[in-house]
Amino acid sequence: MPNPKIKAKEANMEKTDDELKLKDISKNVRIKIMDLLHEAKSGHSGGSLGMADVFTVLFFNTLKHDPEKPDWEERDHMILSNGHICPLLYVELAESGYIKEKELMTLRKMGTRLQGHPSRTDFNLIETSTGPLGQGICVAAGMAKGFKMQNRPNRIYISSSDGEMEEGSSWEAIMFMARHRLDNVTMFIDRNYLQIGGDTEEIIGLDPLADKLKAFNWNVIEADGHVYSQIIKAFEQAKNTKGKPTVIIFRTMMGKGVSFMENKAEWHGKAPNDEEYAQAIEELNR
Repeated sequence: MPNPKIKAKEANMEKTDDELKLKDISKNVRIKIMDLLHEAKSGHSGGSLGMADVFTVLFFNTLKHDPEKPDWEERDHMILSNGHICPLLYVELAESGYIKEKELMTLRKMGTRLQGHPSRTDFNLIETSTGPLGQGICVAAGMAKGFKMQNRPNRIYISSSDGEMEEGSSWEAIMFMARHRLDNVTMFIDRNYLQIGGDTEEIIGLDPLADKLKAFNWNVIEADGHVYSQIIKAFEQAKNTKGKPTVIIFRTMMGKGVSFMENKAEWHGKAPNDEEYAQAIEELNR
């Protein structure tokens, strides 16, 4: 079932200069995602396109980081727990200046640093290797607790998905972070109502997801993952929350920006062929 809370066409609204800049970056990000997935002939299109607006705000508005000092001790840390949308992460790293754009075209090729799921051993800009859902959240919980014990200012941002919320290990980590009042954590969930097997509510059923997370003693924020003002505000509210961790449920559309991919579960883990790629690029350039 397509996400009932998101429409294909964003509401007409006045945008600030900053929001217009973010929109331009997101457009470039989506085009490059299509470029590298088409070149690789495999990979995850749907979630990468769907979370492009959120990641663009994260990298260009929210995260404390410096591409010229990637090992800066006071930087924020971003854990991609839903590792299958790593094409998006790789593109954002290139847009931010951490890697050369030409390296993007090595995705999933022999000898590349850009594996089909993030690999810490191959690429030191990756905080931790992820693939099996639930593991990244657990690693992030330990990092956040460690930073608290050391009185360090670093924040942890965890990218997750509604499909990942079906993993038991995710909820163990969620309980741990609430128990230890880890207010240096912001987890955000890609809530597009779709996973590789179809509609989340038909497979297991997560709703009322917000109420469940509140019951686990998290500060819960809900926002439209394609409206920049809402994304910015949600991250700011999370940063200002004290005494408990925050989760942002971003209502998103799988395949956002490419008509034949939007709200289609089959595009969870599929790359465009030549004809589909040409149409996708044409639509994204409008």
